[in-house]
Amino acid sequence: MKKMLFALSLSGALLGGSVAWAEEAATAPTPSEQVTVVETTDVAAPAVQAVEAVAAPVEAPAPAEEEPTLDTGDTAWILVSTALVLLMTIPGLALFYGGMVRKKNVLSTMAHSFVAAAVVSIAWVIIGYTLAFGEGNAFIGGLDKFMLTGITTDALTGTIPEVLFVIFQMTFAIITVAIISGSIAERMKFGAFIAFISIWVVVVYAPITHWVWGGGWLANDGALDFAGGTVVHINSGVAGLVAAYMLGKRMGLGRESMAPHNLALTVVGASLLWVGWFGFNGGSALGANGSAGYALLVTQVAAAAAAISWLITEKVARGKGSVLGAASGAVAGLVVITPAAGFVTVGGALAMGLIGGVVCFWGISALKRALKADDSLDAFGLHGVGGIVGAILTAFFASDFIMGDKAPSDVMHQLWVQVEGVLATIAYSAVLTFIILKVIDLVIGIRVESDDERMGLDLSQHGERVD
Repeated sequence: MKKMLFALSLSGALLGGSVAWAEEAATAPTPSEQVTVVETTDVAAPAVQAVEAVAAPVEAPAPAEEEPTLDTGDTAWILVSTALVLLMTIPGLALFYGGMVRKKNVLSTMAHSFVAAAVVSIAWVIIGYTLAFGEGNAFIGGLDKFMLTGITTDALTGTIPEVLFVIFQMTFAIITVAIISGSIAERMKFGAFIAFISIWVVVVYAPITHWVWGGGWLANDGALDFAGGTVVHINSGVAGLVAAYMLGKRMGLGRESMAPHNLALTVVGASLLWVGWFGFNGGSALGANGSAGYALLVTQVAAAAAAISWLITEKVARGKGSVLGAASGAVAGLVVITPAAGFVTVGGALAMGLIGGVVCFWGISALKRALKADDSLDAFGLHGVGGIVGAILTAFFASDFIMGDKAPSDVMHQLWVQVEGVLATIAYSAVLTFIILKVIDLVIGIRVESDDERMGLDLSQHGERVD
């Protein structure tokens, strides 16, 4: 999809005024003074003439543009938000995923989240950040901030230090990569996973981030993505689905029990995700302000609504509402509200949560069967489907009550822009993920041997196990 960018030009009109005429007076009037001169004669005059002389106001000089200044309150909030978003991956997502696999694969599954935090952190500061937020073109940032060149402790992004913005955005990259591991659990080589995420975060994640948040073409088109519906969730969900297809199904799927070994871990992980999401969405306001507060509120409402709608749907479809269903429903609501958290009212969040819970339940059940992919822990069903639903619904629920003059004036146009972003993210993520995995498969292979898979990845990949 080729986009042409047009340079924006600023124009202004000079205010001017005409100087009103005035009769000569003994004392000259000041610029702001209004003077009335009355003339009389000895003979009877038809009327007394009164002339008002008004001096034109002097045009005040335009105020100089204010330099951005550090706000300690905003800085403190983003410091906290950064820690909360990292908490979502380690230990949140690690526990959420770790509890859902079989016991012989719990350590390897948790290791995916842990190693993502390590690998992505290094890749981000070296080249990921500059490709996402550096000066570049409509599709990718430049290398002006390679290895964070030129970013001093005094440099600002808005009202917070740019170095803080760097690590805040790093935590988003970390969890995006970690989400993908839910689709490939229990059968991917650990070395292949490390190679994949090292390349993927630079080649796929950074450019899409630039499109949406770094001044790229989707931002210029007016796409709304407050905290990562396209950048994080659609991107990771689609990548996970492609990886699941390329790896193939787990041995024994449909013939052997694949039941979770410890749902208590999953519930604890989901709870940490829920709490951490306040930093994810609230922190995306980049300030300690009303926008952040409202983002927290709608995040809570959407998560609660989706958990309830998921449980009701599951009760109708399967006869019982499960604890895993409640946890999954809450995560679905959190995903759906992410692109809209700074744009919608409480009513919009309630509607989005209710819709998201039902649609994501369909995504991990009927849609999953139709796709015939072994998306082990439903990364696509929750994050991919939830991100798509959230991005599209944002066009309908974006409110001028929250956004003011920045709210979309044409819903159908905004809907097209949102769909455009969804389709572009799906296409780019799917194609590049396939290419990266194909190259790695040709070089070192991406799937473990059959004997190693039967043994379990804890032992075969790490030489450890949980007793």
